Amino acid sequence: MSQRDTAIHLVAGGVAGTAGAVVTCPLEVVKTRLQSSKGVVIPPPPPPSSNTTSSKRVCSKIPKHQEAKWGYRRTMGAMFAYSKQADRMLMSYNYQVQQCARAGHARTAQRMSLIQCIRYIVKNEGARALFKGLGPNIVGVAPSRAIYFCTYSQAKAILNQHIPPDTPIVHLSAASAAGFVSCTMTNPIWFVKTRLQLDGQNITALECIKRIYAKHGIKGFYKGITASYMGISETVVHFVLYEGVKARLMAARSKDGVVSDTRSPRDFLEFMAAGAFSKTIASCIAYPHEVARTRLREEGDKYRKFWQTLHTVWMEEGYRGVYRGLGTQLVRQIPNTAIMMSTYEAVVYLLTTHFNSSFYENT
Repeated sequence: MSQRDTAIHLVAGGVAGTAGAVVTCPLEVVKTRLQSSKGVVIPPPPPPSSNTTSSKRVCSKIPKHQEAKWGYRRTMGAMFAYSKQADRMLMSYNYQVQQCARAGHARTAQRMSLIQCIRYIVKNEGARALFKGLGPNIVGVAPSRAIYFCTYSQAKAILNQHIPPDTPIVHLSAASAAGFVSCTMTNPIWFVKTRLQLDGQNITALECIKRIYAKHGIKGFYKGITASYMGISETVVHFVLYEGVKARLMAARSKDGVVSDTRSPRDFLEFMAAGAFSKTIASCIAYPHEVARTRLREEGDKYRKFWQTLHTVWMEEGYRGVYRGLGTQLVRQIPNTAIMMSTYEAVVYLLTTHFNSSFYENT
């Protein structure tokens, strides 16, 4: 692969990643909130009031002639008795909520839907909160995707020279190498992005970076990187499936006698479908690592190591805990991956066509 081809894949990866991140940022924020230990739950109904309403009910039950007959003491005694009854009801209510929480049912029973969560964030934090972390996301997604696609293309080109070309082992090894390099180089950016998305206040990225550095130093920015490495399996499955589906589509085209170097709108639609399908399967298989990674990036010391985090979540919340936010993730990943892969293929095609035509014109 020439330096020009490397630069083309670098630019295409950056443009594709940025386009997908901007469009799906609100869903990314909701997904991160759902994955956290706090989650996004519907606030419990207010407890029964024992003040004005209760006193009015008690007074309304006492006829005026009896109130005058028994006087002030009788009225206050009835109010006091009703107040004690309300206190007992409130204590019973709180006890039931605590018991449900210990059993791991309170949060799931009150879990917000995707639309409810978006409305809740907009109502309490404003519409801008749906784009929290977009700055670090844009800063990180372009170099991350550029590094990934560039490494993937380079590794695939090298492996094709030493083993049977374009086999599943080539795609698997190239995707693993690309994921490892990308995770290692860009983990601090994603750490800051997650902290911003989980924060209920409107702090800036710079303030977040200063806070993390003051508390944990440089090491703090790499918390959760083990979970990111585990996430390479998702990327591997995604690209192996994507390349396989794309190869089958190309083979079907050749059987129909349609062989051409040009790209039609149908080709890009097929790339979008292949990307969405492969990413959906990969996300379902490897999703628990995302929950663990988000928990590890939270503030606090409850979650320390990858396997310890998964074990804690499983014991406290069950299988629903390790798959919390999967629905939102799929809703986000399908358009994100479709946009990213089709944009990547389109940019590679346009730049390659442009430079090749310029080359032939100058020779």
